[in-house]
Amino acid sequence: MGENKSDVLQGTLDLMVLKTLETMEPLHGYGIARRIEQVSDDTLSLNQGTIYPALLRLQQRGWIKSEWGTSENNRRARYYSLSRLGKKQIDKETESWERVAATMARFLASSR
Repeated sequence: MGENKSDVLQGTLDLMVLKTLETMEPLHGYGIARRIEQVSDDTLSLNQGTIYPALLRLQQRGWIKSEWGTSENNRRARYYSLSRLGKKQIDKETESWERVAATMARFLASSR
């Protein structure tokens, strides 16, 4: 990972994947990772060891579902989309993240 790239916390990555699928489903793992990097203005870097365990975790929780399809370059790929439960979970995850971000903002403001 480059000097200007950031690590992604697990819960944060889950929400990024859910939000990406909310706007762009269905999408394969590589496409999800590249979209997250793009939206972050390339401040995040996701590799296979990061994105695929997250996708598996989200699928095991029932938040996303997958099916096999053919990619743009004619290769077999697993495409992910939100499940009904995943669509509901986005609101919960967003609310939780907003609470954490507000708390961190208070700490950062108090140290100035």
